[in-house]
Amino acid sequence: MPGPQSLLPIAYRYFAAVAEAGSVRGAAQMLNVAASAISRQIILLEKQFDLPLFERHGRGLTLSATGEVLLGGLKSAVQVHEATLDHLDALRGLKRGRIRIATVESISVSALPDLLSRFAADYPGIEIAVTVAGSDAVTDLVRSHDADLGFTFNPATLEGLDVRLTKEMPLGAIMRRDHPLARERRLLFSHCLAYPVAWPARGLSLRGILDKLQAAARIEPPHAFECNSLRLMAALARRGRCIAFQTRIGIEQEIADGSLVFVPLANRRIPPDRLTIVHRRGSAAGLAAGAFLDRAVKHFQAKENVRK
Repeated sequence: MPGPQSLLPIAYRYFAAVAEAGSVRGAAQMLNVAASAISRQIILLEKQFDLPLFERHGRGLTLSATGEVLLGGLKSAVQVHEATLDHLDALRGLKRGRIRIATVESISVSALPDLLSRFAADYPGIEIAVTVAGSDAVTDLVRSHDADLGFTFNPATLEGLDVRLTKEMPLGAIMRRDHPLARERRLLFSHCLAYPVAWPARGLSLRGILDKLQAAARIEPPHAFECNSLRLMAALARRGRCIAFQTRIGIEQEIADGSLVFVPLANRRIPPDRLTIVHRRGSAAGLAAGAFLDRAVKHFQAKENVRK
């Protein structure tokens, strides 16, 4: 199926490709078009607007203020086009459309694949694109028109976004079942710091929570590893190399088969880990994205401790 950008004039398509690739050569490779043809169209656009669209830095290009405005307008135009197609498809039933989803890693492991599989079975003509990113990157993608909806944890800001659902997830320590602490029903965070731990890297929402707990405990943890991947931390814990910290989301299968044990943290003032489902404020997500969003909300509403 042709991409929605195919509706744009060729100069705008070339401009958007250069903005994405960061260079004319990269855009040429991406589009399989001669670099000279792309350069010519960019020059014509800049002459037309009498303003520079890019700032040149050696071999690379970054958008100028004018370029940022133009790119935002093109994204809005593409979104309106996609929404129009979705509404036309409604006359024939939900048979065609495109959904762009941004999600944090833990949701992408099991919860999202289950949702995607069931949705695709019911609507096989819907094209779905998924981007896995950090919590704040997810909200940025939705805010900048690069995703229709997002699954994130504890975003720094929700400016420009609507929240469809917030779910508070209990945080716990995860470890092998033969770990000395695995038989405990609940654990204080400070007790875990007597053992090597996997520490989330900066940029993960979990890092802020654990930093606050560490400051309150006044204990320097023996960091065995620092990772920007919850899956990697869970894998290290499963191999007995450390204790890791996270919610049950993304490790349901390991908990079920006994390869990991989840022990809730008992600290009274532990900050909540909040799963948040967002979409852009004031925008119609489109029929396909809206249908998926409704399913996702119902899926997580079936769990406990959900706030609308």
